[in-house]
Amino acid sequence: MSLKTRITDDMKAAMRAKDAPRLGAIRLLLAAIKQKEVDERVELTDTDVIAIIDKMIKQRRDSITQYEAGRRQDLADAEKFEITVLQTY
Repeated sequence: MSLKTRITDDMKAAMRAKDAPRLGAIRLLLAAIKQKEVDERVELTDTDVIAIIDKMIKQRRDSITQYEAGRRQDLADAEKFEITVLQTY
């Protein structure tokens, strides 16, 4: 099973479980994957998907630093949750 298929299956499971925060994080990931595929007009491999995930995790870590500096712990916690979801892949 490809990584992209696994992510799609996890999205469906999150929908069934009505797990909105997890669903949102997975949808962001799938949107980034689709955007890359459309831009480059290719089907992404698992290594390409992993590169996208790594980039998204780095963005989240930068955001957490900014949010904590601005004393917005609620937003930092949301970003931390998204990182845990992304790290499962």
